Amino acid sequence: MIFKTRKPLAAFAIAMSVGIVGCSDDQKPAEEVVQPTTSEQPATPPEATPPAAPAAAEVTQPIYFAFDDYSLSGDAQGQLNKLGDFLKGSASSVVQIEGHCDERGSVEYNLALGQRRAQSAKNYLVQLGVDPSRLPTMSYGEEKPAAEGHDESAWSKNRRNEFVPTNP
Repeated sequence: MIFKTRKPLAAFAIAMSVGIVGCSDDQKPAEEVVQPTTSEQPATPPEATPPAAPAAAEVTQPIYFAFDDYSLSGDAQGQLNKLGDFLKGSASSVVQIEGHCDERGSVEYNLALGQRRAQSAKNYLVQLGVDPSRLPTMSYGEEKPAAEGHDESAWSKNRRNEFVPTNP
């Protein structure tokens, strides 16, 4: 008995749905067409300005070394990458690499260590494509300290390479 009353109700519901949807009076508004005026100029992107070349002072920052060591740290390599890019973009620039040490060790030993530090930086720059004739090296050993003092704070600032731009 339940099935006899449900079928007519279902048919009635479907008929009402079709009637409501099919008899809708909604009309879509006409689309408005916009015509461009001739006085409008197309947008032009701003001209791309090339990045400014780094100044020599930015790329000639000193690099620092561990005690009794001439190997290049990651920070030192990053600084040398900047210097290498600068030198490759400026074909006439010459940069003297000066190796320095702290006061510990003999004068002779520190002069040799300073030279190894300068040569280490030069070799890295040559591997980047810089002409070795544009990279003279010099060792000052312990003769030109950046910081006076007899403690690790001063010594760590004195174990360095400095990069001095010179005229060819």
